[in-house]
Amino acid sequence: MHEPTISAELGAFLARLSYHDLTQCQVKKLKIYFLDWLGSAIAGKGEKPVRIILDLIRDLGGTPESTIIASQSLGNCLLAALANGASSHVMEMDDLHRESILHPAAAIIPAVFALAEREKASGADVLLAIAVGYEAAIRVALGVGPSHYRFWHTTATCGTFGAAAGAARLLGLDEEQTISAYGSAGTQAGGLWEFLTNNAMSKQLHPGKAALNGLLSALLAQRGFTGARRILEGEKGFFKATSGDFDGAKCLAKLGKEFYFERNSIKYHASCGHTHSAIDAVLQATHGAALAPQDVERVSVSLYQGSLDLLMNIEPTTPYLAKFNLPFCVASALRFGHANVADFTLERIRDPEMKRMMPKIEIRSDPELSAAYPRKWPARVEIVMRSGERLTGAADYPKGDPENPLSESEVLGKFKSLTRGLITDAWAEALCQRVMALESAPDVSRLLTR
Repeated sequence: MHEPTISAELGAFLARLSYHDLTQCQVKKLKIYFLDWLGSAIAGKGEKPVRIILDLIRDLGGTPESTIIASQSLGNCLLAALANGASSHVMEMDDLHRESILHPAAAIIPAVFALAEREKASGADVLLAIAVGYEAAIRVALGVGPSHYRFWHTTATCGTFGAAAGAARLLGLDEEQTISAYGSAGTQAGGLWEFLTNNAMSKQLHPGKAALNGLLSALLAQRGFTGARRILEGEKGFFKATSGDFDGAKCLAKLGKEFYFERNSIKYHASCGHTHSAIDAVLQATHGAALAPQDVERVSVSLYQGSLDLLMNIEPTTPYLAKFNLPFCVASALRFGHANVADFTLERIRDPEMKRMMPKIEIRSDPELSAAYPRKWPARVEIVMRSGERLTGAADYPKGDPENPLSESEVLGKFKSLTRGLITDAWAEALCQRVMALESAPDVSRLLTR
């Protein structure tokens, strides 16, 4: 008899989970996560990293079994997962689970959807597999601890476990096969933050490979390919290799009593999630009004140390890097009253008004705010005007967090905004309707068919 492991306990619970165990509220949230992911995947189609991946996939060829969203073509399910993971992450508008510091959708849904199309699965089966994938990835990320995030991109590493779990559930793998899928996923889990220092394209590879590797792990396990049973807690396993503060008990805490995927955030601003609380604090202070640089004396932004550890050395030399530069994002909120997709352009980077505003912004770490992280990602802002007036703002839960959620109409509006000019308005509306009725779809291979 095998000794109990975290993988076995987590896998056994998730393998027993059925669609009927989900509440209507949970199903609705899962549909919103899918729609939000789909909008981001469509929006990323023209970005250079995605175009390069699409070129490679065209050259590789393969069985046409799953939709490659960015090219509106069919391809091998593994390569479709790779491409759709990349395209859904590049705009920095995909979802976020705050406590686990994880973007679940970009790593998990591409694997689940590519496999579901191949298997002609139902919409209800897809929603269940997404729930399983999210729950597995979030719990592994909570277990590995915040120190993991200093070097490792959690979406890439823990997302691989989630992709494997979702795919395993969709394939109906038994407990031993699921453990093997987790073992193979863990040994492939990787993704380092070093790419940020020179604007490398690796961040798009991270969710794409997480999706591909997780799906590959499940498909291999289905055929009898074995993986490490103690891939998480083993002496040479994932936790000890990648963390200094791991706690395996967090993987199983409240299992069966609480679904962590419900506490997911839908991003409202088109930048790194660690900038959102500062943006919201500015918007609260200014009531969304645009300020001219000559009217601002200085701006003090207080944040949690985790955001500074990742973002403080990023220079806004490209539109993509600008999404990770705190002064640029704060200046966008000050100057224009928002930080949307259109704010991150070369023209905006070169804007003389932005260049005058950014040096006025001082970013500092606050121990009290740092102590709240990652349960909260808080920010405080004080704007001192030339007139002597002081404007203050605070954000503990940025817009889109579960404590400050987007309405369904705002989510639909975000989807239509992201896809405008890339697909017709009529097709965008049709996709919204199809996804919001996903639980009734008998065969998701027809979901994206016009």
